[in-house]
Amino acid sequence: MKNKYWLSLGAAFAVAVVATASFAQNGADVLRSSINQLVRDTGVYNRPATARTPNFVSDPSWPQPLPHSWRLGQVGGLYVDHHDHIWVYNRPRSMSDQEAGLEGALPGATSPEGVEVNGLGQPRPNGPTSDCCKAAPSVLEFDASGKLLRAWGGPSDPGWLAKNCREADGCVWPNTEHGIYVDHLDNVWISGNGGGGPAPGAAGRGAPGGRGAIPWSTHGPGNDGFVLKFDMNGNFKMRIGGLPTNINTNDTNSGINGTPVLNRATDMVVDPKTNRLYISDGYTNRHVLIVDAATGKFIGSIGAYGNNPVDDVAAAAAGPFVNDYEKGNKKPIFFRPPVHCVKIANDGKLYVCDRGNNRIQVFNALDPNLGKPCVNLTGEAGKCGFVGEQFISEKTRTSIPGTAVSVNFSTDAAQSCIYVGDNSNMTIYILNRSNLQELGRFGRSGTQVGQFHWLHQVSVDSKGNIYTAEVDTAKRVQKFARFGQLGCSGTGSATVGGPLP
Repeated sequence: MKNKYWLSLGAAFAVAVVATASFAQNGADVLRSSINQLVRDTGVYNRPATARTPNFVSDPSWPQPLPHSWRLGQVGGLYVDHHDHIWVYNRPRSMSDQEAGLEGALPGATSPEGVEVNGLGQPRPNGPTSDCCKAAPSVLEFDASGKLLRAWGGPSDPGWLAKNCREADGCVWPNTEHGIYVDHLDNVWISGNGGGGPAPGAAGRGAPGGRGAIPWSTHGPGNDGFVLKFDMNGNFKMRIGGLPTNINTNDTNSGINGTPVLNRATDMVVDPKTNRLYISDGYTNRHVLIVDAATGKFIGSIGAYGNNPVDDVAAAAAGPFVNDYEKGNKKPIFFRPPVHCVKIANDGKLYVCDRGNNRIQVFNALDPNLGKPCVNLTGEAGKCGFVGEQFISEKTRTSIPGTAVSVNFSTDAAQSCIYVGDNSNMTIYILNRSNLQELGRFGRSGTQVGQFHWLHQVSVDSKGNIYTAEVDTAKRVQKFARFGQLGCSGTGSATVGGPLP
């Protein structure tokens, strides 16, 4: 009996071992299949045999969950600093009533009807409406693993404005958060693209875009015509600009401390070699402003093809890009709003997203003529600091203004890849920086992992991983892990974008 017992037990154990091994093998097969599917769905496609590029795969585990039941609104700005920390600049005032269900009544805030409201102006007569969620502060800093390191700023950070961004010190928080940039000295720069609202009233101050008064609005009449400079802990250092009510591209000294007034600026970058700050300006103006990053003092202004000054009257009369395109004018001599990004490569080439014209333009920041009064009406390369241009899905004509929304570079020594985000076609193009030809693309329109809905920002860490931000209803950030080679080489399509074969 004992022998039969041990034989039976041994057989059962053997079966269990086989079953466990089989289960483990099945699990490994499922995992391998899932990873392969993720690479196929979120990796590079439309890459010709003549091109070599990095490969990417979406990392669905990034970032880690936020504390305090926080949730992001639209993510206007995103930037990876030289510490490989990812800075996210979100719009808490874009949250819906359902998304901000845990936001209770704001003390002293009521609707015109006398009903208690939260900071977004949503009725809260009985307190929170659900168990989730609360608006995160406007600025959040993550490490490469997705761990939240710091969070500060904006009207959703209780008491922060009164302590850290006081009008008496020259600080005015934007009505709509747009771009964020961290320079080589760890200064944090932010911009806004909101319009002015009505004067302060019973329910607060002017809302983003002038949509009425909400308690979390941060200024009244006048557009977000400024950029702000903080240290990494959110201590205010400087403001450039003011609260304009008119287009004033060629203004040079009417802002705070005699610095220029912007008008719904979008992006910023500092050249560490010269400490010049370049600001893409913007949704209302149509140039790149150059100022001293330490003082904010005016240095110069860059229009399309390096033209300066910019003729706003003629540019406005030209109408939308489709007007030029249908007339066969493939070289519009004006930037069309929004002038949406500006980035500088290590070799001094300056890249500008002329989103309203479906193109990027390239300038030489080392050219002494760049930003100075200069005329280049024919778009001649080598004149007025202009180097070249590339249309990005040039035939796109949608309700979303333009295509080229953000650019960044690979992190090999030559920065041989340029990544161009397309906000209308919801993809990222990989270009060879030496010839601006398309070598491939990744991301498609959609709301699943690795897809985009209103792609807004593209940034890169030192390992070549790519981070993206989305606005409208997507309200998220994503990470695409790089694998394979670091840079780009070879030839591709001289036409960037357009329908796939």
